[in-house]
Amino acid sequence: MPKFPAVLLSAAVLALGLAACGGSSSSSSSAAATTAAATSSSAATSSSAPAATSSAAAAAPSGGSSAPLTIAANPSGMLMFTKSSLTAKAGTVTIQFTNSSPEAHNFTIQSGTSGPVIGATPTFKGGTKTLTVKLKAGTYTFYCSVPGHRMAGMQGTLTVT
Repeated sequence: MPKFPAVLLSAAVLALGLAACGGSSSSSSSAAATTAAATSSSAATSSSAPAATSSAAAAAPSGGSSAPLTIAANPSGMLMFTKSSLTAKAGTVTIQFTNSSPEAHNFTIQSGTSGPVIGATPTFKGGTKTLTVKLKAGTYTFYCSVPGHRMAGMQGTLTVT
């Protein structure tokens, strides 16, 4: 009889682990929608909050970097980006995030290492999304906000000069 609870516990841990890896696109999408809604509402209610936009088409930067920054999710499915650091000039910064991974991912920027979210792409599989934000000089953290992905190492540093 003691083996049955151990097997049941093992199955529950396995199911939780799979769910944390973004196996369901509906939970990932709702997490991204929550992040996007929080970003939109904070930008709308605070005049000092930077504006963030996201679209599937590339937007030409005005000020900031002369060309969009490019980054991708690891195409083999590993929970990591292809770059661990990015550098940009202060002003309007455009980032093109490509996800060719079999997992759904997003690209989220936050002030410092634990500050507010500045902007995020939707969570998606396949294709490229563009994020445009206004950034002051400083250090920012970028990460994938799908549950478990950042903790697994899917994050990096954006330095704005």
